[in-house]
Amino acid sequence: MRLRVRIWLAVAALNGALAVALGAFAAHGLSSQLDAHALGIFETGARYHMYHALAMALAALGMQSGGARIAAWSAALFLTGIVLFCGSLYALAITGERAFAFVTPVGGVSFLAGWVLLALAALRSKP
Repeated sequence: MRLRVRIWLAVAALNGALAVALGAFAAHGLSSQLDAHALGIFETGARYHMYHALAMALAALGMQSGGARIAAWSAALFLTGIVLFCGSLYALAITGERAFAFVTPVGGVSFLAGWVLLALAALRSKP
């Protein structure tokens, strides 16, 4: 397996572990600290974090085919989305600072672009 594929799979797996840890932290450590609305925001971040950690792993596996470069861009966009979308939700939930909400849509667009590129990589892959 090429180095790039292994690195992206490792990054995806570590993000999956981080999503589980943050979800558990929200359920056990933050449940008494945050109101229901803030806790829901945090949990949304953790859920999307996990979805896109898995999507990043799919993109990494897609790097083994004809759409390798496009799949690599897809993985990078998923990581960008995790940082911007999920990170801003985590920060908003914990601090209550509404300024973080302005970053969230940029992360959402990164997720959307990552999915489109993953589809394109799939179409370019060789059977």
